[in-house]
Formats: sequence, C-alpha cells, structure tokens
Amino acid sequence: MMDARGWDAVIIGGSDPHSSEYPAERWQQVRFVSDFTGEAGDIVITREHAGLWTDTRYFIQAASQLSGSEIQLHKLRIPEAVPIPRWLAEEAFPVEEDIIIAVDGLCQSVGAVEELRCAFGGRRVEIVSVPDMLSPLWPDRPAIPETPIITLGEELTGLSRDHKLRELRKFLMEKDCDAIVLSALDEIAWTLNIRASDIEYNPYAISYLVVSMDKADWYVRKDTFAEPDEETASSFYELRSDGVQEQPYDDIDFALGELGGRVFIDTKTLNYHVYNALSGAQKVCGTSPVGLWKAVKTQTEIDLMRETHVEDGLAMEKFLFWLETALRSGEPVTERSAALKLGEQRSLIDGYRGDSFETISAFGENAALPHYVTPAEGAPYLEPRGLYLVDSGGQFLSGTTDITRTIPLGPCTPLEREDYTLVLKGHIALAMAVFPLGTAGCQIDALARAPLWNSKRNFGHGTGHGVGFFLGVHEGPQDIRQNFNPQPLLPGMVSSDEPGIYREGMHGVRHENLLLTVDAGENEFGRWAAFDTLTLCHFDTSIIVPGILSRDESAWLNAYNERVFRTLSPRLDAETAAWLRKKTLPYLL
Repeated sequence: MMDARGWDAVIIGGSDPHSSEYPAERWQQVRFVSDFTGEAGDIVITREHAGLWTDTRYFIQAASQLSGSEIQLHKLRIPEAVPIPRWLAEEAFPVEEDIIIAVDGLCQSVGAVEELRCAFGGRRVEIVSVPDMLSPLWPDRPAIPETPIITLGEELTGLSRDHKLRELRKFLMEKDCDAIVLSALDEIAWTLNIRASDIEYNPYAISYLVVSMDKADWYVRKDTFAEPDEETASSFYELRSDGVQEQPYDDIDFALGELGGRVFIDTKTLNYHVYNALSGAQKVCGTSPVGLWKAVKTQTEIDLMRETHVEDGLAMEKFLFWLETALRSGEPVTERSAALKLGEQRSLIDGYRGDSFETISAFGENAALPHYVTPAEGAPYLEPRGLYLVDSGGQFLSGTTDITRTIPLGPCTPLEREDYTLVLKGHIALAMAVFPLGTAGCQIDALARAPLWNSKRNFGHGTGHGVGFFLGVHEGPQDIRQNFNPQPLLPGMVSSDEPGIYREGMHGVRHENLLLTVDAGENEFGRWAAFDTLTLCHFDTSIIVPGILSRDESAWLNAYNERVFRTLSPRLDAETAAWLRKKTLPYLL
C-alpha cells in the first residue's frame, strides 16, 4: 500500500474517531496489526522500521506480545522517551524533505496532527488523511456498533437536558460563536442525558453533536430511519421534544461542510478528518467546557454514588469472604473463576449495567503487570500463599465504581509485606490530604509516592484519575499524576487513589479507593479542600509491617475499617458479618 501510494511512513493510532480511551472492536487497529492488546499504543511503519509506542503500564506486556515480530517497542513516560513526532523528524527522516506521512484522519486528533507537523519545523512534509486506511487489508473488519439508547431523568442526573443545552448556548454567546461540535462520546452522553453500549464497558453511543443557538443535531447510527427498538424509539421521541434532532452518523461530513459562521471545536478530541470537513466555517479552537461540567458532580449524582458504593462494598465483602472460605476448604479457584464470581456478585445489584472495565484478577507474578488480562482459558490457580490483586468496577444507573484490593492468600515474604505496607501508607497519605482550593492533582501526587520514594521505589502509572457518573471509569479533566496538569481538584470531583508497586516475575501491589473532593472550610489563609472516601471495603491489616505506618495513618486505617464494618455488617448474613468483624478489628502500632 505504501509503495503504491508513495507514502514514506504510516501512523496507526490506537483510538477511534472520537478520541476514546477504549475503542470499539472496529477501531482495534493496533491489535490487528501487532497483536498488542494494551489500551494505549500507536504504531509507526516506515520502509525500514515498525515500532509500537506505549507507556510504562504496558512495557512488560508489550515486550511479550511483540516477541518474534519485527515491531520494536518504543517506551514513553520515561526520561529518555522520544515520542512519535520527534522520532519521525529526528531519527527516521532527519534531513529528508518532501516526505509523505499517511494517517487515518478519523483516528488522529487535530492536536496530534499539528504536533506532528510542528516537529518537522519548516521542512516540506505532507500529511495525508486516509480514513479507514486499513479496511482493504482487513476484509472481516467489524462494523460500527449500534446498541439501544436509554435516557436518564433528572432524578438520576440532577440536571435536565434542556438545562445543559442552555448552558452550552451561554458558552457560545460568551465565545461569540454560532455553533459547537462535540465529538467526545462521554461529553455527548452527559449533555444529552443518554446512555448506550456501543463500546464495551463504556455506556456511550458513537455519535457527534452539533449545537447552535437554535438547534441541536445529533449524528448517530441508531437505524432511526427504519425500525428502531422500542426503548430507542422512546428515547428519540423524548430527545425531539427537547429540541434534539437525530441525523445519520455518516452525514456529519456533509453537514459540517455546509456549516458557516464561527464554530467552536476542541482540537484535543476532534478528529482530523472531521476538522477538514469544516471548510466553510471559521474555526475557534479551545477546550470544550463539557469535560469540566460533568467532572463536578451534582448533589444528586453524589448522593447516588454514595449509595452505589455501599452496594458495591457489600458485593466486594461477600466476594472476599467466599474467596477466603473457598481457599481454606481446598476448593480450586482460578484467576478467571474468581473474576467471574465477583462479577456475579455485582450483577445482583439493582441498576447494574455491566462492569466498568475488564476485571484484573492476578495472582503472584501476574500482578506485576498493572493491566494484566486474565486468560479466559487456562487461567492460573490461586494458591494459599503470597498476594492476589483484584482491580474491578461496575456500571450502574446510579454511578460508576472502581476498586483495587491486594489480598494476602497465605504466608507472604518480607518483601511482599513491606511493599504492601508502603503502598498502603501512600494511599492513606493521599486520602488524608488537606490542600488549598485551587490545588491541582500534580501538586499532591508526591504525597502518595513519598513513602515509596523514601525507600527508592516507584510506580509508572498515575496515582489517580477522574471517574464519571454512569460514564467512563477514566475521565478528566483532573488527574493525580506527575505529568503537569493545571486543572484544580474541585469540590464535587470524584478521583481514584491508587498507588502501587510492581516487581517483574515476583508480585504486584495496588490499593485503590475512590475519593470525593469536598469543601474543607475557609480561614484567614483562604479556602480549603479535602477528600471523602466513597469506596467501602476493608483493607487487610494482617501483613502490615509494624513501625511503617505513623500513628495518624494507623488511626485513619482503623477508622476507615470500622466505618466499613458499621455500614455494611447490618446487611450481611451473620457468618459474613462475623468474618468482617475480625478483618476490621483495630490495627495496633
């Protein structure tokens, strides 16, 4: 293909036309080319080289999955990292001009293409957009998915669809714009108060939304011009009554070509192909306001998420009791059967709509892979020794959950106990944080890392990410990580607290709860914020190394475990409640 079209390089992106973190099967293009299954990765192919760029979470996984191929691993988020644009400009083509680089413009954001163009400075480089470039090589390529639509009322969201559209139009007036194009699927779902299942684990409808001062056009593949299912038909009727008109998804190019005036776009999420379709409009580039609006939860959403975490905590404790009982009795348990058992417990909760991501169920050395994929067949058996890590979550009509527990299944080595305790110390330090309002996550990330740093240990992933309300389990604009992100942590935001440590070939540890940022009052030094822990599931204290936790950290741990017991035990059967009582007895320094 490159020979026939004169391309010097091809970039295959790991996302979809909507800059989604988890693309549908149709856009698993990196997996199709390389067999790499990680959630973050891009491939570059030149005539002499094929490379995969991914970050620290996937180094071990990528090295294994690329073994035996000619594709080389390029590491990101390390000091000597060379990102794709710089690699192409400085290493692949350091002096050449008249270079042609092909990208699938549907799966590259405007910002990514501009970054690529800037890397070459003033040199003559042509970047050609070839939508769906892999289709000729992929005869059984999956279709764009279509799943039923549901709408959420104010009793779940706290804000009506009409209110959100009015806020968008106020934003347009402030920016002196005539329309805004939304392409991020979570932003569209939040704005329209709709949910679907077009992407596994993510309740989105693949679509675009164009809002102007007098109308809102929703470009979506839902067979609305034939015979939609009853639930979807009812949802569209409700949307039309609020002035939202559905349009065919594939008409977006033509519609934007007809659009004039000043149009607001977010180049971080809008794809390059659609951007180019805006040929007759004046493009106003900036950050979509919807990301921040949805990150600050309404009081209704907060109240429902609190209730959801009680239900999720009950499921977790029932699962952990079953796990301990099964292993003690000698019942064979695999990583896979444990994951299925946990999913079964969650599925019994009212409003359950599926898992929020694929459960990571990892024993021993498998837990050293932060994003380990538990095998469907031939999964390892759990043994009554060492550490077992389970990272899981659920999607519910009343919220999204995400929790990780590292569980001692029997005798642990001194190093396992020490790593377990240090990661827990970091988790608690962040959970206890009090900080001036306006503080960004990158400014307090070190609180969770300091206990590990003091022992010359570290972890490569972020400490925390935002979590949506029956939306994505990973959302922005806030995060808690070392990378500079100026977005403050505001009251109403829900973020994870998940430090970890990973020793290849040995074990992995991660402790994760979800935290709600809350107002902590005002004094002569200004306004303050703090965290309120939403997640309810005990931390095992049996292998904590004495002397590592401070008195304050021990007090926090004991208070948290006691809160878990008092909240959950009245709704557990007597045997499980008695077991939980033993697990939550105070830890003594």
